[in-house]
Amino acid sequence: MDSASQDINLNSPNKGLVSDSLSEVPAETGASGVTPVTLPPGLTEEEAEELRTELTKVEEEIQTLRQVLLAKERHASELKRKLGLSPLTELKQNISKGWQDVQTSNAYKKTQETLSQAGQKTSAAFTTVGSAISRKLGDMRNSPTFKSFEDKVGNIKTKVVGGRTNGDGVQSPSESNPVQDKAPF
Repeated sequence: MDSASQDINLNSPNKGLVSDSLSEVPAETGASGVTPVTLPPGLTEEEAEELRTELTKVEEEIQTLRQVLLAKERHASELKRKLGLSPLTELKQNISKGWQDVQTSNAYKKTQETLSQAGQKTSAAFTTVGSAISRKLGDMRNSPTFKSFEDKVGNIKTKVVGGRTNGDGVQSPSESNPVQDKAPF
């Protein structure tokens, strides 16, 4: 296929397909043999070349460090397996350590102190309210209205139970009263 017959229409279904003859054409290179790149202002070709070399070295170091890290992670997991440390055990230890860290934090201590003070104040308030209620109930029991009500209840009790006081040989109704012919029930 010659270059004159190539379809350069961007909407063509053949766009992006490169013919065999074009793949053999070398890309144009600059004087250094590297594909030309626009240099930032104030950077010479020598400085750019030094930076590229340094970048290549740093990328190689990064790759080496990744490989070393991966090897150390494998070794650590093997040691943990030999020690019987499972991920669940590690999780438990991490949670315990985290909770311990939380408990020793200043924020936790301040919150705990505040809640403790609030609890003490609430307890004191309930004690005060309870004392006030007890005092009011005592006052109410000693009031003439309550005394009158207590006397009426006492009179009803006397009529129902009879003249006996508590503990005076209380018998069941069938033993104390013979069967009545005109019982109300």
